Amino acid sequence: MRRARGITSAALVLVAAVACAGPATGEAAASSDEPWPAGPSTASSAAAAAASVALPPTAGVFDYQLGGAYDEVDAGAGSGGPVPVDVVVRDATAAPLPGAYNVCYVNGFQTQPGDAEAWLERAELLLHDADGELVVDPDWPDEYVLDPSTEAQREGILDVLGPAVTGCADAGFDAVEIDNLDTWTRFDEIESAGAYALARAYVETAHDAGLAIAQKNAAEITGVAHGELGFDFAVTEECAAWSECAAYTDVYGDHVLQVEYPDALEEAGLTFDDVCALDDRAPLTVLRDRDLVAAGEDGYVYDAC
Repeated sequence: MRRARGITSAALVLVAAVACAGPATGEAAASSDEPWPAGPSTASSAAAAAASVALPPTAGVFDYQLGGAYDEVDAGAGSGGPVPVDVVVRDATAAPLPGAYNVCYVNGFQTQPGDAEAWLERAELLLHDADGELVVDPDWPDEYVLDPSTEAQREGILDVLGPAVTGCADAGFDAVEIDNLDTWTRFDEIESAGAYALARAYVETAHDAGLAIAQKNAAEITGVAHGELGFDFAVTEECAAWSECAAYTDVYGDHVLQVEYPDALEEAGLTFDDVCALDDRAPLTVLRDRDLVAAGEDGYVYDAC
């Protein structure tokens, strides 16, 4: 389950542009019961593309900045004051941080807040329940859930969000984080096959653009996500609070970016010192405030181990 999300919109203009073109023509594909198969040439080219991307460093200063961008963090006592950030995740609408390894956030399986009206122009790409009503995320009621069930729907989603991914590369990001991979675990109307197929398409789009791509959450499918879908590293929220960090580090090794939140740790009966002492935590682990506000704003929290 996703536990946080980017604050700003990454796709509004793109959605509107595609909406003007109207729905795709031609015969719609039938529902997919299996992930898209990769033939020998496709598999070899995908492997070559994956081998050419740069993975994030496993040491240095990491920050998760979806609520506002800034260049330095206070790394705590003994740090000598604010220090530069080496690895950072920012929203797709933000600029990358010069000199750092930059990961670009894209909401790949749900709509972004503020984009609802634009997506309604492509309602065939949105999930509907048995009564034909649009499905929203109950934890984020300003976000519709995308429906990756058919090839036609996946192609439509990629028409909108593919340019957001490639735009990350054009802007100078090194990698992309695709949020809400786990919608198929939260909404019965979505089958894993369609979600996996869309995920693989995002992987191919990222690799073709020269970007590494991160699996976001969904601890239960790390082996599939890395070994079969092609994700290169992981971004995990609250894995310590949910006792699932090993699910990521056993598969991705040190190439895991870990974010914890104070409220979830308190509910789990843990302190951040407890997290830092865990054998299975990621080398780059941070504590952030739930709203991920920028440094200097009310409620800002940052710590690292």
